[in-house]
Amino acid sequence: MKSVIDSFEKAFLFFFIHKFDFSLRKQLQNPRKVYCIDNGFTTKVGFRFSDDKGRLLENLVFTELKRRGKEIYYFSEKRECDFVIKEGIRIREAVQVCYQLNNNNKERELNGLLEAMEKFKLKTGLILTNDHEEGIEVGKKRIIVKPVWKWLLSK
Repeated sequence: MKSVIDSFEKAFLFFFIHKFDFSLRKQLQNPRKVYCIDNGFTTKVGFRFSDDKGRLLENLVFTELKRRGKEIYYFSEKRECDFVIKEGIRIREAVQVCYQLNNNNKERELNGLLEAMEKFKLKTGLILTNDHEEGIEVGKKRIIVKPVWKWLLSK
């Protein structure tokens, strides 16, 4: 099975990202997250990660970040942030993805993003959703909630 997965990765069908850590050894020891180059492949062939629309949206954001040439990691300590973007020697962006931001998940999504923002001394973070838009201030931190389609058109 490992050789099949390695073949998919070499063919650029699957991508794996590491948990960010300043120690390369720790990065390699932690589990990786997997993404597919094509959401259609994951749904049509039955190689689905889950039925979750949020997971498909996260995969879409990953493929766009990859297309833009970003160096992508995920962040996880007490909570998890879907993506942190490294430029040079610093993390410059923190991005959380959820299909729908609502009362049931808002605290979890915010806390994961805020933990990453605090760790990397970021003033602004981004939450990408299917259709929700708002600005959130938490202390001196600013969180932009934006529909993915607007984010896709923004760069």
